[in-house]
Amino acid sequence: MKVTPAHNERVAKLKFSSVYPHYVTKVEKKGRTISELHQVMTWLTGFNEAKIQEFAGNEATFKDFFEQATIHPNAHLIKGVICGYRIEEIDNELTRQVRYLDKLVDELAKGRKMEKILRSEK
Repeated sequence: MKVTPAHNERVAKLKFSSVYPHYVTKVEKKGRTISELHQVMTWLTGFNEAKIQEFAGNEATFKDFFEQATIHPNAHLIKGVICGYRIEEIDNELTRQVRYLDKLVDELAKGRKMEKILRSEK
């Protein structure tokens, strides 16, 4: 699927606090922990657990969230399809970063090993 400008706008305005509980539910339902969820979020964004909790409890949008993040230099290694979109084909930086996070949460919930989720170049 092709990402449209309207889709990018919707993603930018989406509140992190409205999506975060779904991330928690998804990973816990599959036997993973909030601590592991925060580990992958920290890897991607550079935020510590307190900062993640702060965003989860306020009205910040994904745009606000990722504007303050320091994206991991290996994030470009996150590839594949999430929510019907091929990550590496997404032109909009913010939308791509949100899909990076979605993909990491999905991999965590599917039981992928943490070493694989937290990509390192060999």
